[in-house]
Amino acid sequence: MTDVDQSPAVDGHADEATGQGLSIADAARVTGLSTHTLRYYERAGLMLDPVDRAPSSHRRYSAADLRWIGTLTALRRTGMPIRQIARYAALVRAGSGNEEARLELLANHRRRVMERLDEVRRHLAAIDFKIEMYRERING
Repeated sequence: MTDVDQSPAVDGHADEATGQGLSIADAARVTGLSTHTLRYYERAGLMLDPVDRAPSSHRRYSAADLRWIGTLTALRRTGMPIRQIARYAALVRAGSGNEEARLELLANHRRRVMERLDEVRRHLAAIDFKIEMYRERING
């Protein structure tokens, strides 16, 4: 089982049985990313495999591509730098035998995310305090 198999699915959107896949516009709609971002992910080497092309040379995103894009999105939206995402993609692309390196990379990222969440929670508590203070002033 690969990392892609366990990623949050966007299944049912790309028809791998017929080999058609989704156009870049449809992939953008399904993933919530812009077509520019999808093209950037390819240029930056973040995709596991080259995105298939139709005879017209238009991109065709498979279900596996969409699942991987879901993983990329989760990493990016939790603040992982592109350089680290590229490192992770290279490790996954290399196949089995480097799971310890993948684990270390993801565990370190998770630690940083949790630190940021703790900080956000402290700020939220300060905001909640102010809200309660104003409610008490208004309501007496």
